[in-house]
Amino acid sequence: MRQDRTLAIRRALRHVLLVVMVLLALYPVLWMVVSSLRPDGSIFTDSGIFLDTFATENYTNGWNALSQPFSTYLVNSAIVVLGAIIGNLVTCSMAAYAFARLSFRYKKTAFAIMLVTIMLPIHVVIVPQYVIYAQLGWINSFLPLIVPKFLATDGFFIFLMVQFIRALPRELDEAARIDGAGHARTFLQIILPLMTPALATTAIFTFIWTWGDFFTQLIFVTDPELYTVPVALRAFIDAQSQSSYGSLFAMSAVSIVPVLLAFTFGQRYLIRGIATTGGK
Repeated sequence: MRQDRTLAIRRALRHVLLVVMVLLALYPVLWMVVSSLRPDGSIFTDSGIFLDTFATENYTNGWNALSQPFSTYLVNSAIVVLGAIIGNLVTCSMAAYAFARLSFRYKKTAFAIMLVTIMLPIHVVIVPQYVIYAQLGWINSFLPLIVPKFLATDGFFIFLMVQFIRALPRELDEAARIDGAGHARTFLQIILPLMTPALATTAIFTFIWTWGDFFTQLIFVTDPELYTVPVALRAFIDAQSQSSYGSLFAMSAVSIVPVLLAFTFGQRYLIRGIATTGGK
């Protein structure tokens, strides 16, 4: 009886500790949302998360604070994110199948080079990329943000899918080969349907990383009409002679809603995809 009580106390303390850690992690987000409903004069003088006034005009003012309505920047980000997701799903899955199932010359060398690209920071390659895109006439467009995704440039997702495919039994490939299926049919009809957790994980991470990407979007997009959400939020501060932080926090709160929705609805696939890719 005493042992059961001790276990119950430990379990309760563990849950209390987890709740405290979650609250500490979420406090900056909660403070931002609460601050978006406060007048500018009281934002930095009150560090609490309880409201005594509701400045809902921050949302209406922030929506039209820039040269374009904030919906324009949401649509621009949606276009870039959609293109990045489609590109990564198509090309990274094909590259992963090649590394996991095909035999070709210099396969190990190519795989090692792919892994090295994961370790390279974006700051190392951004200058040569800018030179190439400038010569192609792609600067100040969405092409530098979308086209590379259709060339399997995200090595992390290739590695993730390779690990997932390697965990699938090869008997499936052999059965398909006996039925006369080639690599294309095996990939499309056998392997790809089983890769749903890995594909969902790739889509969710691509969405989150691309939606919040500021550096590359700032470098390649210069037209205010083509600004994405992160760049627009930075320009939001520049557009104010006296920065309206209430409106800025309001639009920041709006911008995190799609990320929260993507994570909420894709959490089941995300956990399953991460758990299963380490199986082998």
